[in-house]
Amino acid sequence: MKIFPAIDLRDGKAVRLYQGDYDQMTVYSEDPVDVARSFKEKGASYLHLVDLDGAKDGQLVNFETIRRIVEEVDLFVEVGGGIRDEKRICQYLDLGVGRVILGTIAVKEPEFLKEMVGKYGEKIAVGVDARDGYVAINGWKEITAQESFSFCRDLRDMGVKTVIYTDISRDGGLEGTNMDAYRKLQQIEGLEVTASGGISFEREITELKDIVAAAILGKAVYSGALDLSRAVELAR
Repeated sequence: MKIFPAIDLRDGKAVRLYQGDYDQMTVYSEDPVDVARSFKEKGASYLHLVDLDGAKDGQLVNFETIRRIVEEVDLFVEVGGGIRDEKRICQYLDLGVGRVILGTIAVKEPEFLKEMVGKYGEKIAVGVDARDGYVAINGWKEITAQESFSFCRDLRDMGVKTVIYTDISRDGGLEGTNMDAYRKLQQIEGLEVTASGGISFEREITELKDIVAAAILGKAVYSGALDLSRAVELAR
């Protein structure tokens, strides 16, 4: 199982939001490149980046920071947040980003998603954010009528290889992840699932290792609840 420590970017800083709430934001570092470097030193090979400014208003405020991370730190980088057109996809891929994550646009415009998957293959992932079993969009503010597990099956049928599934209610709470959701997703053959949201304990990493392809670690690493080096070791 791959471990993706996460860096959420806002105004060029490394921050964390609680359950996607911009009013509940903690700044962890003024220099996200240093954070990425520290993750690398602790054994990480992968990095999950979220452009919160891009997600909120579509602006490329953090592009230079992302460029520096990609160029200066030898990690496989995936980026999400506000990617709504092919131009933005190309900007990131041209930078050397390994994979871009589509969110709201994948729900609203499935034909666009199909076209991008047809062109860029495994370099396109979809972030599926769920609240009470239904897909949430627009920065988690709008809950759709789309059931999250059937949506993941539809994504597989469209050719999407990787889905990043987040149970919003668990995000940032340090109370554990929704293991039942990942067991359900395990039944969708041909879909590589990344677990995200609330992973806080070593036992969860050991358990997830047999269920999903990857796991994203956020607040647990920043707070010290999980040691990143140990998590990488357990996931092997």
